[in-house]
Amino acid sequence: MVTTVSTALAFVIALIVSTVIIYVIAKLFGEKEGITTALLAALIGTVIYAIVYYFVGGLIAAVIAGIVWLLALQYLYTIGWLKSLAIAIVVWIAATIVGWFLPTLLGPV
Repeated sequence: MVTTVSTALAFVIALIVSTVIIYVIAKLFGEKEGITTALLAALIGTVIYAIVYYFVGGLIAAVIAGIVWLLALQYLYTIGWLKSLAIAIVVWIAATIVGWFLPTLLGPV
């Protein structure tokens, strides 16, 4: 049974993992901003997706939220479209790979 506590814990863990991934990828792309910027980017991405998914749902929500997240990356890191797109793609790939292994790290739930 999923409880509010387990949902909140899963959200916090996902936010931390996303923050670390964004931070590392941004550093690989030469960005100087700190972990707080990565945390803001992860939080903005999550909130925007949740809001858009609530109102629109499905793949359209992912596309709209992705575009808004690219704008957020541009603003937070003061970069152009292509660099924000490149960072977003590498973050998505890294998050997908981590997502394959992370559930097994937690063990049976």
